Amino acid sequence: MGQVKNILFIMCDQLRWDYLGCYGHPFLKTPHIDRLAASGMIFNNAFVQSAICGPSRMSFYTGRYMSSHGATLNGVPLPISNLTLGDHLTDLGVPTALIGKSHMTPDVKGMQRVGLKQGDAAWEMLSEGGFTAIERDDGMHLDATVDPKLAYNSYLLDQGYDGKNPWHGWANSAAGSEGEILSGWKMSNADLPARIKEHDSETPYMTRCAIEYIKGQDQKPWCLHLSYIKPHWPYMAPAPYHALYSAEDCLPPRRDEAEQENAHPLHRGYMTHPESIVFSDIERRQKILPTYMGLIKQIDDQIGVLLDYLEESDLMAETMIVFTSDHGDQMGDHWLGEKELFFEESVRVPLIIYDPASAADGARGRREGHLVEAIDLIPTFIDALGGKIPDHILEGRSLAPLLHGQSPKEWRDYVVSELDYAYTWCRQDLGLKPDEAKATMLRTKKWKYIHHKCFQPQLFNLAEDPEEFHDLGSDPDCQNKVGEMSEQMFQWFSNRKSRTTLSNEAIEDRTAAFWDRGVQFGQW
Repeated sequence: MGQVKNILFIMCDQLRWDYLGCYGHPFLKTPHIDRLAASGMIFNNAFVQSAICGPSRMSFYTGRYMSSHGATLNGVPLPISNLTLGDHLTDLGVPTALIGKSHMTPDVKGMQRVGLKQGDAAWEMLSEGGFTAIERDDGMHLDATVDPKLAYNSYLLDQGYDGKNPWHGWANSAAGSEGEILSGWKMSNADLPARIKEHDSETPYMTRCAIEYIKGQDQKPWCLHLSYIKPHWPYMAPAPYHALYSAEDCLPPRRDEAEQENAHPLHRGYMTHPESIVFSDIERRQKILPTYMGLIKQIDDQIGVLLDYLEESDLMAETMIVFTSDHGDQMGDHWLGEKELFFEESVRVPLIIYDPASAADGARGRREGHLVEAIDLIPTFIDALGGKIPDHILEGRSLAPLLHGQSPKEWRDYVVSELDYAYTWCRQDLGLKPDEAKATMLRTKKWKYIHHKCFQPQLFNLAEDPEEFHDLGSDPDCQNKVGEMSEQMFQWFSNRKSRTTLSNEAIEDRTAAFWDRGVQFGQW
């Protein structure tokens, strides 16, 4: 093996960790992802810092917790004061590119305040979160608002697909018995094949874009964020992937009647959402899940295409590969659809890292059980490329010791995830103001504690109740544990990194330095 020169950072949207063969799914086999895992490392306990697309991705991209970077909801701009993956790697001479989804919302007012104008190089870079956007596609294009310059639609029109928005009319819709278009937005159509040829669907299209980009680098170092849109809804897969799985292949929902009877107010509020009602219906759920699984299988096959290309091009010996997801999805578990709350199905994600460095040879194929977070990736990349980690900015830590088979003496005892649910209508039903709609999870190996700004806390004993059916937050016998974990959360808040403009080394150099400049303060 060699040394890291390039980074291929692959992310899927809404991919659950337990829907991969290497994580134990009994029916959904993913041999190509397994192939990556066999030469790399599987992290069994990887957690995102939010289970909502935008804030989760901004934590991946900044190496900071959600309330540190400030982009707490989809559509909330990332303040321009944040340094991102692109900034950190550009300093090391490694340009960063994006193909696919980012969910980045630019801080237009912030850029205007410092005199930038649209079209400026700095404006463009800040608008894409530090990435060079080779082809950005956030994968949700409504007919009324679709970008007329959307590159994927241009490609589809060139291939002979018609309409103003072939992304919807072909790639994410099916054909009815009379030739009518059946929208993928209607989940009742999920078991039908998309109208598009598989070759032209989103996932293989993005894979080809990635290979084309890598070919164009001509031996120069690169970091490519390949961000697949799927298996995010609309749940519509091209043939043959729409029919690879059946209701018998679906995992049964993880739920208990007692959850409905004794639900926490926020949990009960989310149960009223339309997606929760749909996924709580077994017949409807079993119509959607096979398509979700087919979309994952298509991603697995495209990972095989990528790995074949990297091997044939002799790039495996110098390319670190990361495969992960921005969050999971409830899929009817706990009587919920979508994600957002802190159940394992949402906040725990697949994470597989292949490190070509010879130091990782002894740990290849290992399953790593330490608690890791999404914010650990940027320091890992900097470490792998030989850079110095700015520990006054980044709130994660390098995974290099784990990748190299070491057992760090000091590692985190817990992971943290945050939720801002101001957008949800259940927030209004609960009578909360937008600034009150906040919750924070602190999870150790054994316990999960959730602090709510306006409600009683939640507590789950993961050792005795791994499916999280029994909330102990109000149990009189567990109040000591509630207090203990509340104190741990306070310590986490107190350790957040707010001084980002001056390094710890610079602080050391300046400590008491005013004496050397002749300042006589304090003399008698």
